[in-house]
Amino acid sequence: MLAANPRATRASYPDELKAMLSIEKARESRAWLACWDKISPEATPLRELPGLAAKLAVGGIGVKDESARSVLGSFKALGAPIALVRLIRRLWPAHDLDARGLFEGRYRSLLTHFTVVSATDGNHGKGLAAAAQTLGCRCVIVLHANVSVEREQAIAAYGAVIVRIAGSYDESVAEAARLAAVNGWHVVSDTSYEGYEDIPRDVMQGYATIAAEIVEQTGGRGYTHVFLQGGVGGLAAGLISYLWEFHGAHRPRFVVVEPQQADCLYQSALAGRPARATGSVDSVMAGLACGETSPLAWKFLQPGVDDFMTIHDDDAVDAMRLLAAGSDTDVPIVAGESGVAGLAGLIVLLRDAQAAGKAGLDGASRILLINTEGATAPATYRELVGESAESVLERQAAWRDRATA
Repeated sequence: MLAANPRATRASYPDELKAMLSIEKARESRAWLACWDKISPEATPLRELPGLAAKLAVGGIGVKDESARSVLGSFKALGAPIALVRLIRRLWPAHDLDARGLFEGRYRSLLTHFTVVSATDGNHGKGLAAAAQTLGCRCVIVLHANVSVEREQAIAAYGAVIVRIAGSYDESVAEAARLAAVNGWHVVSDTSYEGYEDIPRDVMQGYATIAAEIVEQTGGRGYTHVFLQGGVGGLAAGLISYLWEFHGAHRPRFVVVEPQQADCLYQSALAGRPARATGSVDSVMAGLACGETSPLAWKFLQPGVDDFMTIHDDDAVDAMRLLAAGSDTDVPIVAGESGVAGLAGLIVLLRDAQAAGKAGLDGASRILLINTEGATAPATYRELVGESAESVLERQAAWRDRATA
């Protein structure tokens, strides 16, 4: 389903939004992230897929491949560490803590009894656990019923204490807040709620690193359309803020995609305010299985997103297989269940000429997609794609060798 957003504007980036998320702050966050050994010092690849563009009859398709960002396997490696560093610096202003020193573990003795807690669908929790382990503080992660054991083990591997609940993601968010209040811990969440915006803002500012690299890799030349994953809205807000500020009134058309059963942003677009999902929320796109819109993210999405849409789980699985297969002209890409949402949404729209027209898609359109994760759940990836991530990466390497021969 597709819903055009009547509240979207093409004016210059508003000052009230710039006061929260800005290119200037994004540059600072990016410089700090360069100090962390869990993140590659190189920009992630921006892969052009001319064969797929020709097949879909559009002008071009670029995929920013975040699977290569970090050993953590997803874009979430950009958000949690920045939020944690900014939180610690706010809590200990007299110590003049520098980001490099924190990432090098020079203040571990100061942080020994400091505990952070968060709910997660998987990737944010792993990013926070890894950052906490590096800095030297304690980390507690609350997992809801639908988070797989495979994802739980990946988080625990970075030293986090795991708390399981029987409910949904939104109930795990509430439980993390309760545990923090009872124990004197600090919530480091990627979703906002009443009275809690500073840390989600810092998380989103870290995500803007992706947009900064895209601008550099394209020489500032814009795409006509950017398809972004939904979830609570943090990724979309982080990238939209940067690209909107950079391009101004000539910004690209932003399309946000989420699972049909986890349609909180789609419902927010219909209501004109942050709203809840109407479905079961459970989805194969685990990272997007969120029931409530982040109110902070919505401040950016309501004026900045042109179209909201939903897709079926099968659409995502088909897109995973399509990227993994590659072709003579297109490099094979390992993309996880949530990482392919943008591509799945694009394909769904292009199957319907009327919907494609409403979204402004035609033969001249240049589309940017963000592959937000690799095989962060390797067994699930193998089951859905029919091939292991390692096998796809071997074919990717062979494709690159042929291309450069």
